[in-house]
Amino acid sequence: MAFVLIHGASFGANCWDELIPHLRSEALAVDLPGHGSRTGADLGSVTLADCADAVREDMEAKDLRDVVLVGHSFAGVTIPRVLDLVPDRIRHVVLVSAVVPPDGTRVLDQIDPGVRDLVEQSIADGVYHQTREGAAAMLCNDMDEATTSSTLDLLADDSAALLRETVDLSGYRRQIPRTYVHLTRDQCYVEELQQRSMALLRPDVIDLDTGHMAMISAPERLAAVLNAIHG
Repeated sequence: MAFVLIHGASFGANCWDELIPHLRSEALAVDLPGHGSRTGADLGSVTLADCADAVREDMEAKDLRDVVLVGHSFAGVTIPRVLDLVPDRIRHVVLVSAVVPPDGTRVLDQIDPGVRDLVEQSIADGVYHQTREGAAAMLCNDMDEATTSSTLDLLADDSAALLRETVDLSGYRRQIPRTYVHLTRDQCYVEELQQRSMALLRPDVIDLDTGHMAMISAPERLAAVLNAIHG
């Protein structure tokens, strides 16, 4: 049994580094195309299918089965594609403040208008680039100064095309148990949008009193939730 961890936009697999030591089972943090071990990918052409393939590739390389698949933020639109690729390897899905817009829509159309304005201002030449100032406001509201600085040091450019691609949520129709970790102080994927995602998925829900980057600001508490789900 293992955890497979999928990061959100503007981060790589290293965003899970504070969390992993607190997990009670093997954990694989995947770098999606354009990040970390996959930095050679052309950000302007990355698709959600490419992201799902990266997760499948890493899971199969380690022959991981009976997996608790954990997705943060933007990974909410990658996970259903993973579920369609390797459903027999996944035991439970955990969505941490995960973006799950209505099927057939674009992520960019569904996010909070204030956040969307910041996102659109951060796109140039097919690349989504968050400034430290904007990211601090959205992502670090529950962190001290030192943790905020180290979190912002992890920021990476991402594919703007992913924000504009039509999402395919058909994988969520599979009868695989799922839990949504509702982050009650999240200023990035705000309360209304988390509630919409939960209404679409009808998951079990666990509240966590943190901001958007719970794996960094509260790694022990998030790990406790994941360990309890893992069993």
